[in-house]
Amino acid sequence: MAKEKVCLAYSGGLDTSCILAWLIKKGYSVICFMADVGQEEDFEAAKQKALKIGAETVYIEDLRREFIEELCFPAVQCNAIYENVYLLGTSLARPVIARSQIAVAQKENCVAVSHGCTGKGNDQVRFELAFYALQPTIKVIAPWRIPEFYTRFAGRNDLLDYASQQNIPVTSTKSKPWSMDENLAHCSYEAGILEDPNTTPPQDMWKLTVDPICAPDAPEDFILFFEKGLPTKLVFTEKGASKTITDSLNLFLAVNTIARRHSVSRIDIVENRFIGIKSRGCYETPGLTCLRSAHLDLEGLVLDREVRALRDQFVTFAYTRVLYNGLYFSPEREFLEKSIVASQEHVNGQVQCRVYKGGFSVLGRSSKTEKLYDVSESSMDEIGSFEPSETSGFISMQAIRLKKYGAMKNEKGERL
Repeated sequence: MAKEKVCLAYSGGLDTSCILAWLIKKGYSVICFMADVGQEEDFEAAKQKALKIGAETVYIEDLRREFIEELCFPAVQCNAIYENVYLLGTSLARPVIARSQIAVAQKENCVAVSHGCTGKGNDQVRFELAFYALQPTIKVIAPWRIPEFYTRFAGRNDLLDYASQQNIPVTSTKSKPWSMDENLAHCSYEAGILEDPNTTPPQDMWKLTVDPICAPDAPEDFILFFEKGLPTKLVFTEKGASKTITDSLNLFLAVNTIARRHSVSRIDIVENRFIGIKSRGCYETPGLTCLRSAHLDLEGLVLDREVRALRDQFVTFAYTRVLYNGLYFSPEREFLEKSIVASQEHVNGQVQCRVYKGGFSVLGRSSKTEKLYDVSESSMDEIGSFEPSETSGFISMQAIRLKKYGAMKNEKGERL
């Protein structure tokens, strides 16, 4: 009788390597799926490791362009940000990974999919909600929620011991047991010594960016162009020569490279996970930080005040929550993305950017097509078409309710 097939989301790391061996011992034929979302990974070495452990076959799918164009760029368009600091680097990658994993599972006639997400994290929710939306009848094997598994492997040290017993090579060690998740947009670090929120991350933990102290002593400037809120062109200087990039993936890679060497984007936070647990995480999001910051600045020049307010209050907040909570394959996400597109019709222009010692700053912004900003109206040196005397009536109208409120407080003897 043929063994039942399981498609495992495989990274080549400690958890999924041990899970692969465990699933095989449970009697499954395992198809390993690896998603290339821009992480610096030796995919061939990971493939050979999986085959050596006992995987039937290994799929490696290049999802980088899909990740940038379908997830990262819409996030830039609406300035998505979680709890005012986190740019959703992990959350953004999960939909494209889940969609591709289900496609492989369907191709291989798998009865189930499996992952290495812990029972306390957000990713288990993100992946499984995506799986069920994409294939409602799929079975999910989540080892970290199965008592047989998590009682045997109480923590990473037990996994390291098991890996040693099974001759599974891993890069994690007991002296450096933090967990990492990397993609083209970011790298995250959690667990191990980082679980104490008062412990300073060691300098050798950070992978993507140089230490700000060691960053170049000279700033680096570049120009980002946007059309309908989407990054469309990068102009920068390399080895003394001006270079222009318009391809979306190459543009993202180039901005990443510039930001990484200037240490842009390191953050260390305690966030509220969807399942209700507080979690300490450290993140590097270099290129996405620059793109979002430049886009946010350009909106100040070209976006109508009320459209921006409505987008910020409802669309940005809701879209961020959809991404963070794993509700990407939902009707609300489709609705919100249509709203994002509508809000970005006039976000066209260019932003002069500078990175230096961990910081991002804007040197200037302009638009050839959008005319909401009028120099003569804004100038303090000329009257222009704006009549200053008309402001008196505006102030009087705004003051009506405030006068009544002030009078009421005075009558009650209460201090304003």
